[in-house]
Amino acid sequence: MEKKKLKFSFNCPVILGFTAVCFAALVLDMVTGGWANHAFFSVYRSSLLNPLTYVRMFGHVVGHASWSHFSSNILMILVIGPLLEEKYGSLDILLVILVTALVTGLVHFIFFPQTALLGASGVVFAFILLSSFVNLKNGEIPITLILVALLYLGGEVYSGIFVQSNVSNLTHILGGITGSVLGFAANKDKLSKY
Repeated sequence: MEKKKLKFSFNCPVILGFTAVCFAALVLDMVTGGWANHAFFSVYRSSLLNPLTYVRMFGHVVGHASWSHFSSNILMILVIGPLLEEKYGSLDILLVILVTALVTGLVHFIFFPQTALLGASGVVFAFILLSSFVNLKNGEIPITLILVALLYLGGEVYSGIFVQSNVSNLTHILGGITGSVLGFAANKDKLSKY
């Protein structure tokens, strides 16, 4: 019996690439004493004539305030992301990340001019809701999708109203809605069989 050698597999290039970029942004921010997050990796109201405004509109999802902030978001992305990238493909997962960044960035830019937003939690919530569509078939909506939507999004609405924290519940809600909309769009052929 021939022994097979163990090999590493670059199984999900978008998820691994996103993780690497987030880690690099965290290190860069630590090395620059917070300057990198302010300049590139957080979204806040700034002049539309400043080119970095548009970089930050997407770049805020790769910035994190601390190691614990980074690790809690990236752990969820590393658990859920590879399954989604295998199911939907790398290009679609990249699209989910970019659309989530743009939606959360624009809403924050327009409605919350006095605060800065950073972190991948909107992407995490988009992935969580998108993962609920994996079992969609024959025009049937899985009860797990409804439960995930109610528990995650309902919990964020509750926390946003009743709990005071530095967590952007609106970003989580917007990420979840984005993941749901893109999940429905990616699976419309399965829904239309009903």
